[in-house]
Amino acid sequence: MASTSLLLEIVRNMSKNIIENKELLTELDRAIGDSDHGINMAKGFSAVHEKLGEMEGKDWGYILKTIAMTLISTVGGASGPLYGTAFLRAAKVVEGKGKIDRKDVINMFHEAIEGIKMRGKSDQGDKTMLDALIPAFETLKSAYEEGEDSKIAFKRAEESALKGVEYTKTIIARKGRASYLGERSIGHQDPGATSSYILIKSINQVLEKN
Repeated sequence: MASTSLLLEIVRNMSKNIIENKELLTELDRAIGDSDHGINMAKGFSAVHEKLGEMEGKDWGYILKTIAMTLISTVGGASGPLYGTAFLRAAKVVEGKGKIDRKDVINMFHEAIEGIKMRGKSDQGDKTMLDALIPAFETLKSAYEEGEDSKIAFKRAEESALKGVEYTKTIIARKGRASYLGERSIGHQDPGATSSYILIKSINQVLEKN
């Protein structure tokens, strides 16, 4: 069972890692997007970090909903609504819960992905964040079904997410500003998939310590 104190540590680490990778995400977005993904994500997670104090002692649903609404209100471009929707859908799964189990984790991840698909009208293979998230989710689910604990499951998920990021270099962008480039988008790493990988890696780093 995972407590809200663990969640807050994960959120703290997510914020730190996104802010530290601001320039990388901006550079990736400069090649195929609006050059603002890193700036927007860092702004959003800086705001999330500032609200950590008011999330202390709250349940999983409250914390995830707070993150969602903060990202929606502070992150520009498509990323705010997409990540906001993901956290909001995940929040509904664990509303009122002080602790969660692996079934909750799977359901949260599933709902987050379905929310992104719906909001972005996209799927795996479109050169988006889903190219990191879906492989990570499938790996996580398989690891749990094999009886692995969360440390091993999320380590594998992180590896799959990274492979997904690498995969985005080989495909044409079908969504967002990058889609305007057509075949010229091939060879470029998707910034959204990269920020999703950073978030999954952030979870894994905390689980490895705990």
